[in-house]
Amino acid sequence: MNIHEYQAKEIFRKYGVPTPRGKVATTVDEAVANAKELGGKIWVVKAQIHAGGRGLGGGVKLAKSIDEVRELASQILGMTLVTHQTGPEGKLVQKVYIEEGADIESEFYLGMVLDRAKEMPVMMASTEGGMEIEKVASESPEKIVKVAIDPSIGFQGFHGRELAFGLNLPKEQIGKFIKFANALYKVYMENDVELIEINPLLRTKAGDFIALDAKIGFDDNALYRHPDIEAMRDLSEEVPTETEAKKYGLSYIKLHGDVGCMVNGAGLAMGTMDTINYVGGTPANFLDVGGSANPETVAKGFEIILSDQNVKSIFVNIFGGIVRCDRIANGIIEATKKVDVHVPVIVRLDGTNAPEAAEILKNSNINNIISATDLLDGAKKAVAAAKGEIK
Repeated sequence: MNIHEYQAKEIFRKYGVPTPRGKVATTVDEAVANAKELGGKIWVVKAQIHAGGRGLGGGVKLAKSIDEVRELASQILGMTLVTHQTGPEGKLVQKVYIEEGADIESEFYLGMVLDRAKEMPVMMASTEGGMEIEKVASESPEKIVKVAIDPSIGFQGFHGRELAFGLNLPKEQIGKFIKFANALYKVYMENDVELIEINPLLRTKAGDFIALDAKIGFDDNALYRHPDIEAMRDLSEEVPTETEAKKYGLSYIKLHGDVGCMVNGAGLAMGTMDTINYVGGTPANFLDVGGSANPETVAKGFEIILSDQNVKSIFVNIFGGIVRCDRIANGIIEATKKVDVHVPVIVRLDGTNAPEAAEILKNSNINNIISATDLLDGAKKAVAAAKGEIK
């Protein structure tokens, strides 16, 4: 689960992570009132969406008067903001954050993420603050300093010093940086955070460090431990089909291809998507029906997949273990009764009750079902069907 910048900064402040003062607004008049309440001579008007790159997309603007605050808030509220993280469709801006201006000397990047290979959280820092960190990672990886932190000992001074040395900080500023990084580590560990980013991390002319931006993503499976954080969820920022899928115990993520995927098990789902790419296609989604799939959830899966207008074929790839293949077959038939399955459906069923499932589909009289012998055969047929080469 992701939250907005202004919400992330509320959490930061609870842990002593310094941030500029600011207030969120949903209307232009509220934005103006917030700027007046904050006082000062310079304000930043920031679009609040769940995506990075807002500044480059025109969603972060500097205002040097109350009139400019009004003008910029009018421009940003209601705009469709397109960034490298939103996709070409962009996101509608429904809130802006009015923040006091900051005394900037230099900008850095600071973040934390779980390194699954090391099985430890990793804190990362870079001198390339304010830039797309993905671009820095691919083009200049040596500019990113990383330290793995063993949770059994927690964040220590030597972790902070290694990062500070990598940023070439003056000796007199290292203590302040370590204090800042230690507070960030506590935010990460105590709130079941998956990803935390500050880009940019500001260093003032006085040598203080301030989180000029804030991005936090949480582990959905741990939200039951944090009702206060779950209350921050903004469903308008989430893909409706992904939210709907969760209600039925389906793991669904919308992508940008044309081959719909319905698979059981995350590993098999990833392998299916890779194979579709390997044979020249592009997956339209990730959909794991899990081990408790039944005709109702399978039918809902079809409904969700077909709500994507880009889908030209569907590849059902099930290896029956916990979930029985005959359940999937009945779910496919149920789906055709509830939803107009107007695209070819390529089906590969193997494992528990696979012969019974094959018989069910054979007797269903559904014309657009195409059988596949294995994963590769199914992927090839699904890609060909998406291109209109088979029907």
